[in-house]
Amino acid sequence: MRLEHKYIVALISVFGMFMNLLDLTIVNVAVPVLAFELDASAQEVQWVVTAYLLAVAVGIPVSGWAGDRFGTKLMFVLALAFFTIGSLLCAVAWNIESLIVFRGLQGLGGGLLMPVSQTMVFRAFPQQERSKAAGILIVPTTFAPASGPLIGGIILDYLAWPWIFLVNIPVGVIGIVLALAFLREQREDAPGRIDVPGLVLASGGLAVFLYGLAEAGERGFGDPVVLGFGGAGLALLALFVLVELRTEEPLIDVRLFANRLFALANASQAVAFMGFSATLFLLPLILQLERGMSPFESGLATFPQAIGVMVMAPLLARIYPIVGPRRLVAVGLLAASATTVPLILMDLETDLWWVRGTMFARGVGFSMMLVPLQTAAFAQISMADTGRATAALNATRQVAQSFGVAIIATVLTSRLAHYGAALGPADSVAGSVSAFSDGFVVTAIFIAAGILFALLIRDRDAAATLRARLNSSPG
Repeated sequence: MRLEHKYIVALISVFGMFMNLLDLTIVNVAVPVLAFELDASAQEVQWVVTAYLLAVAVGIPVSGWAGDRFGTKLMFVLALAFFTIGSLLCAVAWNIESLIVFRGLQGLGGGLLMPVSQTMVFRAFPQQERSKAAGILIVPTTFAPASGPLIGGIILDYLAWPWIFLVNIPVGVIGIVLALAFLREQREDAPGRIDVPGLVLASGGLAVFLYGLAEAGERGFGDPVVLGFGGAGLALLALFVLVELRTEEPLIDVRLFANRLFALANASQAVAFMGFSATLFLLPLILQLERGMSPFESGLATFPQAIGVMVMAPLLARIYPIVGPRRLVAVGLLAASATTVPLILMDLETDLWWVRGTMFARGVGFSMMLVPLQTAAFAQISMADTGRATAALNATRQVAQSFGVAIIATVLTSRLAHYGAALGPADSVAGSVSAFSDGFVVTAIFIAAGILFALLIRDRDAAATLRARLNSSPG
């Protein structure tokens, strides 16, 4: 039985996306080990994560145009090559400064990889099968980040830290070989010239803004450095929007956000990802620093979220064309908000199976949100605009995740100070638990805000992705 080309495209794309997203959470787990092994301060090691995010911010805006101009197959292979070579260099880094530089190279590949992968998949599937495409894409989007702490814990317990980067190399090489052998080149006939002002403003604005967010976790949002970089980044992004509206061939077509469905899908996913990323930041901290669990044990507690996603995603691909996005997204976010309650009430005596069950239920809710949103967002987007639309969707998600982590890190720091507590010491456990509870309340608010945007979605706007009998529905 010959596999259809659209599924070959999806499987190869998942290879690259999984490696990219897995790497980020593996490195987060390894931060304390890197500080010790490379004789670096906590602030210096934080740049290992920040450099990656900044490089991703540079790569995302140009990805849509580059895929249209040079072909998505070529850009996918180049992105994988950048990421794989960057991983090898990270593994042989001799000090913290060299590791930071090599993480930047790795992040540049990652910034190109995600939008190009999504573009290939959405162009390979016809509109009425976009829910299938979204169901496939959700696997690396959720399974990889949830797997990171688990795999990272195993590597750090039984191997050395360079292996958190070396594991990427065989996956990257296999992905490149498969892409060269099986992918067909996709490019647009008239991609236009590179929008240099847009590239400078978008990449610069995102990088400066994300740097401000990265510093907010340690300094607080009132710090002059955070306000200065954050404000400068927002100013550059605002100028970017004004310039793009007056450009005939924009780098990222911000006019796409005039489309009601695309704008609401972006808004819903943004606040939802703020909440989910913030939760995945808080939960390992309380499990490792307060309950004394190892990274591997902590990963076992959070991993059921990925299982919940995997169980629900195939079912949603069948349900979505019948039910439509509005109710699925709203119910999924409501379920995710409700499952935050056990985390708010959690203390150091809470049974871990209760935590695992909660994370599984959150995975189900997350899947109900993400599959419909990824499908509906492109329901009214033409094939020619798909590359730039995926770049915009990924940029929104990247900023939202960084913003969610920065906010929740600041909330946790301030609440610890309020309760007179610190992370780790046994004499301030009660205060620490209360601080984490307050943090989980904030994550629930983020996710619940997505429900408001979801209820504004009209199913009829996504008619191209639904079954014909629902196309005339007023919902």
